[in-house]
Amino acid sequence: MTCAIPLATAAEKSVELTRKAKTKVAAVYPDLAKRMNITGTVKIEVLVAANGTVKTAKVLGGHPLLANAAVDAVRKWRFEAASEETSGVVEFKFASDQQ
Repeated sequence: MTCAIPLATAAEKSVELTRKAKTKVAAVYPDLAKRMNITGTVKIEVLVAANGTVKTAKVLGGHPLLANAAVDAVRKWRFEAASEETSGVVEFKFASDQQ
């Protein structure tokens, strides 16, 4: 499943995640990363518990300053409940033109 949602602070999309996110929290673009003009994509592998909460979030790639912000955000996401745990990859894109 792929979905892209424009957000004020960072854009994210779900890749290969079969469960629908009920609640998404945008990643906050770190001030230091903005000042240093650090941009890029952060890929996070998430394990979603049966109740829809994010059980684990593992950074697969991306700048460490951006990765921390992305992990903080994705841990607050909530997904539809299911009969078992599922996993997938979420991408957060940070661009210098974002507020």
